[in-house]
Amino acid sequence: MSESDDEGVEKQFKIVLIGDTQSGKTSICQRYASNQFTKNYHPTTGVDFYLKRTTLPGSKNLVLKLWDLSGQVLTGRMLDKYVFGAHAIMLVYDVTNSQSFDNLQDWLEQTRKLLLQQEKPPSYALVANKIDLEHLRTIKSDRHHKFAQEHGLLTYAVSAKTGEGVSLCMQKIAADLLGIRLTKQEQEQHGAVMKAEIVKYSQDALPRNPQANANTSGVCSVM
Repeated sequence: MSESDDEGVEKQFKIVLIGDTQSGKTSICQRYASNQFTKNYHPTTGVDFYLKRTTLPGSKNLVLKLWDLSGQVLTGRMLDKYVFGAHAIMLVYDVTNSQSFDNLQDWLEQTRKLLLQQEKPPSYALVANKIDLEHLRTIKSDRHHKFAQEHGLLTYAVSAKTGEGVSLCMQKIAADLLGIRLTKQEQEQHGAVMKAEIVKYSQDALPRNPQANANTSGVCSVM
């Protein structure tokens, strides 16, 4: 097959998200696959699937198949079947929930044990979710990086709610699987953009303050 023919072939990667219930695995998948976020919590039963087509340098047709595993499958009988054939495994935890981080040790040990005989072991990524809740954080970044270093994990920090870091995380995992590095410009293209909503008020609605600037006409609210 020529190089030009190979460019037309759709390359696929299976990426499995594991971790405790309410760590935000589903929200990460939904944010990346459809750029949506819902505040209503609906626990995953077994496994849900998401698909995202994307592009990376040297790979014009790339498909990421996301397997969103329920937090209950760790003690079930189907975990081996769900993780079989995975190219990458994302260990997701909630930065405001210490237990979700502590339990990653069990998730990691069990998964690696099940995939011990896999011809090519998957790459593993440690993903800190809900970084928008910095004021409620219980897992500090030094503890995160220590765990990642001890177990040879890629490391990312994201917020499914705001979208910060989600796309970049997925793109970098895919790039790692392809053995390529994203340029600074390519990384910036997948960075989240903070949107500022301009809320306009009539002059009568503004608080009366004789020392205030009379030319004040609006408030910029960062959402």
